[in-house]
Amino acid sequence: MANYYNDIKEIKFELENSPLMQRIVELKERSFEDKDQYDEAPQDYADAMDSYDRVLDVVGNIVANVVAPNAEAVDAEGPHCEGGRVRYASKTYENLDAMNHAGLNGMTMPRRYGGLNLPVTVYTAANEIVSAGDAGFENIWSLQDCIETLYCFGNEEQREKYIPRVCKGETMSMDLTEPDAGSDLQSVMLKATYDEENQCWRLNGSKRFITNGDSDIHLVLARSEAGTRDGRGLSMFIYDKRDGGVDVRRIENKLGIHGSPTCELVYKNAKCELCGDRKLGLIKYVMSLMNGARLGIAAQSVGLSQAAYNEAVAYALDRKQFGKAIIEFPAVAEMISNIKARLDAGRALLYQTARYVDIYKALEDISRDRKLEADERAELKQYSRLADAFTPLAKGMNSEYANQNGYDCIQVHGGSGFMLEYACQRIYRDARITSIYEGTTQLQTVAAIRYVTNGFYSQVIGEYAQQPVSAELETTKAQVKTMAEKFDACTAAVKEAGDQDLLDLCARHLYEMAADVIMCYLLMQNATKSPELFAESLRNYVRLAESEIEKHNCWIRNTLKG
Repeated sequence: MANYYNDIKEIKFELENSPLMQRIVELKERSFEDKDQYDEAPQDYADAMDSYDRVLDVVGNIVANVVAPNAEAVDAEGPHCEGGRVRYASKTYENLDAMNHAGLNGMTMPRRYGGLNLPVTVYTAANEIVSAGDAGFENIWSLQDCIETLYCFGNEEQREKYIPRVCKGETMSMDLTEPDAGSDLQSVMLKATYDEENQCWRLNGSKRFITNGDSDIHLVLARSEAGTRDGRGLSMFIYDKRDGGVDVRRIENKLGIHGSPTCELVYKNAKCELCGDRKLGLIKYVMSLMNGARLGIAAQSVGLSQAAYNEAVAYALDRKQFGKAIIEFPAVAEMISNIKARLDAGRALLYQTARYVDIYKALEDISRDRKLEADERAELKQYSRLADAFTPLAKGMNSEYANQNGYDCIQVHGGSGFMLEYACQRIYRDARITSIYEGTTQLQTVAAIRYVTNGFYSQVIGEYAQQPVSAELETTKAQVKTMAEKFDACTAAVKEAGDQDLLDLCARHLYEMAADVIMCYLLMQNATKSPELFAESLRNYVRLAESEIEKHNCWIRNTLKG
């Protein structure tokens, strides 16, 4: 592929064809107040969009010419643990150098700290592009997004100290999980004590499954309140590797994402700084950190689905059987069209989520400098709720689709797909973690189910249903309306039973029904605007979603019967 951005027209469509982008740019650029202070700051909306396009063109070029060609070598070599430190695979350093020389760090950070001040939506596109080239490398590069939490909750001295370093290419990690505290972060026991003599905090204990665990700057969840055992005793800390005190005990031997070191860390009286207020580490700061990470995994998943599609199409066009390319056989063509349908539907959900996140985060940032007007406060509340409701859908569904698409990509390859010399096996292995880390799909269901039971998803679906579609899609719209009615009926039936255990049992089914209907409407809007890009995917996705909705409908109805 010549360019992983310009060659994928659907990404550019998502950036250019939403009515929300004008508002996003206006808020992010604060009515273009930087234009007279920074040469690189855009003058107006058109200039901003052109700037985003140029940045992503650079990302796409680097991925096509450096990251993707290095992916197999990085996967084979992997990182090493030497003397308590991580040494990346040799080609990973080439990838990092290319990104650093292009200035692709601190992407969402304000220009005053050396950042690019890009919207989350544009950064999401960059994440997708990098992931399509090498999902393991994306794990290292994209963790720059941890700086968003420090920017939001750290003090100005900390911002000035750490953000410019990340903008210049220093790496980050979020040190949350421990051997006895995986998804249950309330059980974190890494001890933080205040050193009165040296006027600093100290960390002692261990962390496990830490992505890029030997990074330059760490955000660490630790127990600051002696005698506590729940989330109210946890605080967030900033650890700087320059200060020493943390060693890598080992690097995990993983199924996939080999380029990304997953570390077990040992803290030995490590000096650190408190980030924000005590006791809010889990309750407030980790929730913010995790929502950003989940959007990142959704983007990674879409990138992996794109990679699976690329490999499946290339192989099916090249491989001849019985005198013709296997893409001409209906069974193979169906698999590839389903990969594309899930990819386009999942991408539509990803970028809609990113746009919602952009608006609420930009307004939240403005509120730190001035009091919001009444209409702005209402807008912040609206988009914060939309972002919170859509993030678990985007992460859960896209990660499941990445797994399915990786599986189908191998199936298209037949016996060759089981051989290590084909990229499809790496894509399949890399995809497997996406539905596990940063909250399993089951936990995404837990996060989303209240938006099922309180009617919020149904409200959003109703609003989407009011949007006009092309005349050619009226029949499709009626199909999706029927699917939405089945979702509403199943939700009502489960709620009427008044049984929490039953709700828990049905939650995943209701979650997927809501997501399927929402993705159908989003893809329908895309097909209305650009039928040449999306009409076929819409037809195929509605066919898939309709069968899934009916499956869930039957399952819930039969379960209610006992």
